[in-house]
This record gives sequence, C-alpha cells and structure tokens, in this order.
Amino acid sequence: MLRSLRSIGLGLLAACGVSSRTTSPTPPRIPPATVTVNATPSIAFDPSPATVATGGTVTFAFGAVEHNVFFDAGSGVPADIPGTNANTSVARTFPTAGTFNYSCHIHPGMKGTILVSAAPTTTTGGGSGY
Repeated sequence: MLRSLRSIGLGLLAACGVSSRTTSPTPPRIPPATVTVNATPSIAFDPSPATVATGGTVTFAFGAVEHNVFFDAGSGVPADIPGTNANTSVARTFPTAGTFNYSCHIHPGMKGTILVSAAPTTTTGGGSGY
C-alpha cells in the first residue's frame, strides 16, 4: 500500500511539471558596436529604440525621402544631423551610456530613441514552467 502511494505521488509530481533541474544564468547580452537606423518613407525611424554599446556607432540611413536628426539636449549627446538628407548615410558615435531621444524636424511626430548600454546584462533562465 505504501509503495503504491509513493508511485501515485511521484506520478502527480511529474504531471505537474516539477523538475529537479537547476537553472543557470544565460550568457550576457552584449550590445552591438554598430547599428543602422533607417529613416523610412513611412515617416518612422526603424528600429526604435536602437541599442548600441558605449562607444558604439549608429548610422542613420536616409532613403529617397528627406529627413534630419536633432537630439534632445543632454550630456554626451552627439552632434545633430541638420539639413535635408536623402539617399545618404550619416554616422554618429555614442561615447556615453544613457538614453538619447531624437526627432526629425521635417516631419513632426517622427521620433526615435538610442539606448547606449555601459555593460552587458545577465538574465536567469529556466524554471519550472509556471
């Protein structure tokens, strides 16, 4: 009788997804050193937000529609990209970690964000599936 109760109990634990495996941290996510942000004909910056490593370079790619890039004021902000830019690319380096918001002054409402990460992040994966 005791043996059959143990078997039932173990069967219930297995059915509930309880596992004896341990979780380990996933490898750090290292932000890229370079990223391209496209200023699209649909009046959007893609991707936004864009993530880059500290000291990394963001290349703004302008297609057939004219755009520009003006950063919100702040510490570590790179130079704006003024004028009317079409069919060209312009790169900016981000030496300081932080969040940098920008907009196109030609197209009100066209905004984007650059996230500059100082260090890789670590996450813990695994678990019991709950």
